Amino acid sequence: MSTVGDLEYRAAGERLALFDQSARTRLVVSGRAPRQMLNGVLTGTLPAPPTELEGGVLGGTATYHAVLTPKGKMITDLRAFLTGDEEADGFLLDVPEAGSGPLLEHLGKVLPPRLARVEDATGRTGMLAVVGPEAAGALSRVAAGLRVEAEDLARLGEGAWRRVGPAGERGLCIERTHEVAPEAYRVLGDSDGIRALRERLVEMGAVSAGASTWATLRLEAGRPAFGVDMTADTIPIEAGIHDRAIDYRKGCYTGQEVIVRIRDRGHVNRHLRRLSLGDVPVPDPGTELLAPDEGGKAVGWITSAARSPGTGEVVALAYVRRGVERVVLDGREIGVGVP
Repeated sequence: MSTVGDLEYRAAGERLALFDQSARTRLVVSGRAPRQMLNGVLTGTLPAPPTELEGGVLGGTATYHAVLTPKGKMITDLRAFLTGDEEADGFLLDVPEAGSGPLLEHLGKVLPPRLARVEDATGRTGMLAVVGPEAAGALSRVAAGLRVEAEDLARLGEGAWRRVGPAGERGLCIERTHEVAPEAYRVLGDSDGIRALRERLVEMGAVSAGASTWATLRLEAGRPAFGVDMTADTIPIEAGIHDRAIDYRKGCYTGQEVIVRIRDRGHVNRHLRRLSLGDVPVPDPGTELLAPDEGGKAVGWITSAARSPGTGEVVALAYVRRGVERVVLDGREIGVGVP
């Protein structure tokens, strides 16, 4: 008998599923020098100004970042958008709920108000994840008014976005994401626009899905989530996000010395790994993983896990000690993969 989760999962993989992500925090950083100020806070390359494309379409690429303490540990991760003028319209930072409070506290300490101000735009904006093989076609029709073809959306790289309308004008921003396994997009816009989009997509047959289904799809893609698989004790290299989140060519940012020292002269003692556990009960976060030898010594722990309706098996993310290739869980030996 199919469960609600099975139906949501099938919709995401075969047709069209919607995930309300408006609870994430959206901050706008603007002012006299927001790029200069954020460059010393974010670990990656800040997005370039948007480009005017044919037909009144605006295009650009959001960039992924971590925000670190001086010891190289995470305050949060986030994505940065620039959809207009950086001083007047500002950079939009899309932040997970778990990182919102710590980030706001950090920005309050490091951003000079005369050069960069922070506005919480969460209440007046919304975000909807649209997932499935029908997503590009539906968004082309409903969100872009056929001014961006479905094929063009499907060809976008991760973080690339399109928006109908000139810079500075409100509109729905359609961003490609690889955070889950099926074809997926995130749509950002004002609250009324996101609400209307959701209603129209539901009328077209889209299935509204929940956080547990999103987590399953995310685990299948091997993507960690801050507040779940990454915490204030995590160094980005441990979580395997450094290739996406860190620009090793850029100038100084908080925590850079630790990150570069690890890259050049050291290593971390643990790495986040993806595990296929088989047809077993779903383990709780924090469940220990043991070595096959060494008297069953603990060599890691699970951060999140879910049963995949697609395979009937449990998929998990776990921190595992460097160099360990096999672990034991509930008496069963399991190979250690990569995210």
